[in-house]
Amino acid sequence: MRTRASTVLWQYGPMVYLPTVLFSLGEGAVLPLIPVIAANMGADLATAALVASALVVGQLCGNLPAGWAVARLGERYTMVIAGIIALLGAVACALAPSLPLFTLAVFVIGVSASAFGLARHAFMTTRVPLEFRARALSLLGGSFRLGMFVGPFVSAVLLSAFQTEFSTLWFFGACLVVLILLVLFGPDPEEQAALANGPELVEDSGEAVTGSIPSQARRGVFSTMWQSRGVLSRLGLAAAALSAVRSARQVALPIWGVSIGLDASTIALVMGVTGAIDFALFYASGQVMDRFGRLWAALPATILMGSGFIALSFTHDGDMAVLWFGLFAAVLGVGNGLSSGILLTLGADVAPQDAPAAFLGSWRTLTDVGGATAPLLFSAIAAASSIMVATGAMGVIGLLGAAGFLRWIPRFAPRPPGRD
Repeated sequence: MRTRASTVLWQYGPMVYLPTVLFSLGEGAVLPLIPVIAANMGADLATAALVASALVVGQLCGNLPAGWAVARLGERYTMVIAGIIALLGAVACALAPSLPLFTLAVFVIGVSASAFGLARHAFMTTRVPLEFRARALSLLGGSFRLGMFVGPFVSAVLLSAFQTEFSTLWFFGACLVVLILLVLFGPDPEEQAALANGPELVEDSGEAVTGSIPSQARRGVFSTMWQSRGVLSRLGLAAAALSAVRSARQVALPIWGVSIGLDASTIALVMGVTGAIDFALFYASGQVMDRFGRLWAALPATILMGSGFIALSFTHDGDMAVLWFGLFAAVLGVGNGLSSGILLTLGADVAPQDAPAAFLGSWRTLTDVGGATAPLLFSAIAAASSIMVATGAMGVIGLLGAAGFLRWIPRFAPRPPGRD
């Protein structure tokens, strides 16, 4: 009997997607206020930006240790540990007496976010059938986007009610407490998956299945990285290019709006509209990838974002600069929406079955590096030449990523076996 996609999504939803929404909701409420809190503690603008970047640095540093933890402890226990550490980090942020300690606490939250994300990614990689893997992972990405989209509105309500930025940190802590209790005492999706897949995947030990890899020998993180160097240096670099243009969009569009004379409210409105377009398309990306193949989502997404950046770079000094800004911001939103779940899905497709967590730690590190370096590269090019050249450079990176996907997805990523 063939399993329907909706059955799997409903079975894993409360224990896979709900914790993701809780974590991202709290994180999304805190993120916009990290620079504000740092500034209130005496940081100048440059230092406040550096404090905020500690979260991204923590995510980068946490991917490889998270792969090790998931491979040895299992997804469920890794989620619990990550939630507890993030809770300690949130409390430390709220009580930190000095800026260095506050920065360290932000870094710890970033490490925990990395471990949390990798645990869910590894679980979906090993449990969800290939024919609707992309939809499941796009929904996972959409759950994260939902929390990050709603989180800033929650922080606005909290600020209005309590008149202090630290209220968002306590809200984040409350979300983490619910998450930890849900993962600890809710039904174990790994055990459900093992039972659903049949007794051949469950060892007769009398214990619940809590590991990410049933009855398989485990390999180390670095040995897995070396053995997978071919796919990481080819398809992984294309994925890093996609991550770079997605990250650059968040920096380039607001700066472009300022440079053409728009006020803050107009820029926020444009970013809000593009964010809504982005969020509306997240499940469509999974549908396309499952039904027609990964390339049919990855290629249009990277081409749209690459060409959108390049086209935008020629409109700065025109009479219709504001109109073109809104139009190409929407184009970038469509491209970003179509890319929802692509990095998760491709990582799951090419992960070795005997060591998925160790591989995904390397994969996510590579894509996070792309996302972290793009804003720095954009700023450096803009400072050395102009914002138009920097925007065009981001477009070139996107088109290079599209070429990489065109070359390497047919080689490394399998085609879905058929329609659901």
